[in-house]
Parts: sequence; C-alpha cells; structure tokens
Amino acid sequence: MAQPEVAGAPAAPEGAAPKGRWGAFGPVGLVLGGCVSVQFGAAVAVTLMPRAGAVGVVTLRLVFAAIVLLVVCRPKLRGHSRADWGTVVAFGVAMGGMNMLFYQAAARIPLGPAVTLEVLGPLALSVLASRRLVNALWAGLALCGVFLLGGGGFGGLDLVGAAFAVSAGGMWAAYIVFSARTGRRFPQADGLALAMAVAAVLSLPIGIAESGSKLVVPTTLALGAAVAVMSSVLPYTLELLALRRMPASTFAVMMSLEPAIAALAGFLILDQALSALGALAIALVIAASIGAVRTQVGRGRAKVPEPETVKRPVPEVK
Repeated sequence: MAQPEVAGAPAAPEGAAPKGRWGAFGPVGLVLGGCVSVQFGAAVAVTLMPRAGAVGVVTLRLVFAAIVLLVVCRPKLRGHSRADWGTVVAFGVAMGGMNMLFYQAAARIPLGPAVTLEVLGPLALSVLASRRLVNALWAGLALCGVFLLGGGGFGGLDLVGAAFAVSAGGMWAAYIVFSARTGRRFPQADGLALAMAVAAVLSLPIGIAESGSKLVVPTTLALGAAVAVMSSVLPYTLELLALRRMPASTFAVMMSLEPAIAALAGFLILDQALSALGALAIALVIAASIGAVRTQVGRGRAKVPEPETVKRPVPEVK
C-alpha cells in the first residue's frame, strides 16, 4: 500500500500548513477520496443487508478489513507503551461502535437522513475543537444544509433509527479524535490495522450470534469483502493520513460533505431521487467545507511560531 512521504511523521501543529507543492490541499484530496469511497460502500452495504442483516454486514466489513490491513501493514506488536495500546484500543472501540450504530440506523431509515443525522457529531466536534469563531460560522452553515437535506425536519423518521444515527455521530467524533492520536503514535497505517483488529474481535461474536451461517454464503462473503475495502480499508487509511496533516476541527467540518455524497450514492446505486431542496442543501455543505479549507490555507500562510516555541510530541521509545 503506497503511503505519502509524511505518513510516518507526527501530526502538524495546529495552524501550520503542510509542506509541498499542493500545501493544505493534499490532505483535502485524501479526505474527499475517503468520503466518496465510504458512502458508495455504504450504498452497496444497504443492498447486502437483506442477505446478512445489519450486524452481519458490519461484522463482514470489519473482519475483512482487519485481515487486509494486518496482512498489508504487518504491524509490530512489541515495543509499544501502555498509552499507545490504550489509544489504539479506544480507536478500535470507537470504530466498531460507529459502524454498529450506523448500520442499525441504515436498516431503519433511508441512507441520506441517516448520514445527515450522523454528521452532527463531527459538526459538534468542529465547534468544540476550533479556536476561531469563523469555523463555528462554517459549521453553522453546514448544519443548515444538513437539516435541509433531511427535508427540513425528521419527524417522519423512525425514532429508534434516528437515535442510532445520532449515537453513531457521537462515536464518529470519538473516531476522529482517536484516529489523530493513533496516527501520531504509530508509523504508517500500523495503528489503524491494530484498531481494526480490535473492532473486528468485538463485533465477531455479535455477528455470529445474529446472522450465523448467512455469513459464509459465497455471494455474501464476496459483497462483504467489497464493502470492507470501499467502506473501511481505503477511507480509514486516507482519513488517518489526512489527520496527520490537517487539524481535527477542519477535518470535522469537511465531514459535512458526507450527506451530499451519500445522496449521490443513493441516487446512482439505490435509485433515490434528489429534490431541489436536496440540491440546495448540497450546495450549502459544499460551501461550508470550501470555506473551512480556505480558512485553514489562510492560517497556514500566516506566520508560524519559531521552532523552539512549537510544542512537538515527544517520540515514544520503541
């Protein structure tokens, strides 16, 4: 698996622009690629649910993704501190919980509203993590688009499904935080591979209990592997790399693009029509994301503190 040159480097300080020809737009491309992959993978997963159930789909996704990442990355199990393991376990729990809760929501409510409610978690994180008022304004604009995409309200949705989606958003915010911390503590995608293994181990007993022999049907296995690559291996790797070069607050606002991409995936794969109100909502969330990125680029052009004043993480002894 090819990795950028900065993949093993510690995260950039808040407000510092990544070096290179494309500057801050390098991690932006990683985030966009991950968004497209995960939402089209989610659309494929919805078509798989009648075969294996929501929990079964999550189990297949996490197990296949863990196998692929462990084989490709071959992470070292020795030489890590207790804090390293605590971080990667927390990352795995957040990842598994996020997936379990979201697929329970997608089994009860349409994909677009499910993602719309889920993205409230990253939006809340963007406001809490940011130190600038302008990021709160971008988050507010994205929030307006999110509610427009939900048709201006969610009263007609299954309340249990909506609760699962909101809870998944909370786990998504935790995923963002621990993904960034894991990326600073582990080289390349080693931490991601270990966290995925933790999530797979936690979900496997639940998936077997609910779906049983349905999980080993060849067609189901093949679709589950495809969902794992599209919705876990590729997007999580891209996001982990992006979070090494982009502040969590900017990343969280960019996650507001997810409902728009989910609507496009639903239209192309699940034949879900997009209304004029939905198109306006997409325009709002895209405008918010572009504004957040431009704000970050502008900050990167500002004067960066001298090296001795920048607090850099102390490398762990491996």
